Amino acid sequence: MFIVSDYNTAVIFCFITMICWGSWANTQKISQKGWRFELFYWDYVLGILIFSLLSAFTLGSMGDQGRPFLTDIAQTSGSNIGNALLSGVLFNLANILLTAAIAAAGMSVAFPIGIGIALVAGVFFNYMIQQKGDPTLLFIGVGLVTLAIVLNAIAFKKHKGASEKAGIGKWIIISVIAGFLMSSFYPFLASGMDLENFQQPAAGKMTPYSAFVVFAVGILLSNIVFNSILMKKPLEGKPLSYREYFGGSFSYHLIGILGGSIWGLGNILNLIAAGKAGPAISYGLGQGATLIAALWGVLVWKEFKGADGKVNSLLLAMFLCFIAGLGLIIWSGS
Repeated sequence: MFIVSDYNTAVIFCFITMICWGSWANTQKISQKGWRFELFYWDYVLGILIFSLLSAFTLGSMGDQGRPFLTDIAQTSGSNIGNALLSGVLFNLANILLTAAIAAAGMSVAFPIGIGIALVAGVFFNYMIQQKGDPTLLFIGVGLVTLAIVLNAIAFKKHKGASEKAGIGKWIIISVIAGFLMSSFYPFLASGMDLENFQQPAAGKMTPYSAFVVFAVGILLSNIVFNSILMKKPLEGKPLSYREYFGGSFSYHLIGILGGSIWGLGNILNLIAAGKAGPAISYGLGQGATLIAALWGVLVWKEFKGADGKVNSLLLAMFLCFIAGLGLIIWSGS
């Protein structure tokens, strides 16, 4: 299978992860006017599963290093498979809530709050799994990211009028819940892999490719429950039927699958990078997706259009804190 052999390549992979994880939500934004997020989400999940299988049977099955996918999955212990499935369930619940918040509150609000919280809590949890990197630099970096989240919330509060604040409060709370749930999925996924040796993984442990497939299956199975409930009792809007999903245009379905594939590309690169960078650093850099999503929201979707000078100054400070924080996270592992 394909593996990363040095830290610098691992960091590059984490930056690609950051771009992918911060950009997939654009596919939901593109289709949201004519296609509810609950309907979009079915195809998004299919996109993740399809990409996990493609990566497992290509990069995960070629070369002389590590175990090929089918050999690896056959020897994986039940407990490690269970952890990867649970990881998929936790991620899916968090991501459904986050996707709903993006649809209602926008990328530049829901993403920095939800994923920012996921970054802060997730780095701490993942550092407990494998203490790799300088903890002082790592947690100062995380502190700067936390400050960026606070600045984003203040900027949003100043920009929106009182009438909008009342309605948006629910989605900020949902973003916070999604963030804490999102922080918990990666440790379960990482615990099933042999992060010390991808070349010759320990018996019962998984390669990143096998872990991703099992994780994606967990997302799919839980989605049958979570999204079905959400269609009948939506957080906003009228209930939906499966008939509406199957009656959707091919382009809508394709956009959802594309969104899942973009996220999946980021995920597999992040898991591969974790072997050299460590789970805390690889996860922390990947969740720098917050910065990418905020840039999309501000520059492309114009979610802060018409903001005054004070709001723009807060947004600039937010971006600078994110950049400085991510820089320290990278430095902590070098």
